[in-house]
Amino acid sequence: MSATTHIVFNVPGISCAHCKMAIEEALSGLEGIVSASVEVETRTVDVRLDPDLASAQIVTAAIVGAGYAVAGEHAFGD
Repeated sequence: MSATTHIVFNVPGISCAHCKMAIEEALSGLEGIVSASVEVETRTVDVRLDPDLASAQIVTAAIVGAGYAVAGEHAFGD
């Protein structure tokens, strides 16, 4: 596996534990996702992924597929 990529997604529609569970479940089945956690208080989704297997676009599509709009993202160098 290559080095992981760390991306934080801004998801303004996150408001409760159900939102957290729905998004984490949507991401848990994706190939290349090393970890994914939802922070209800900050309305963010923190993801570490293998860039050879997944991308920000794939993660965004999964979040949107779970019913939540993505307002932006920020990638961090690790």
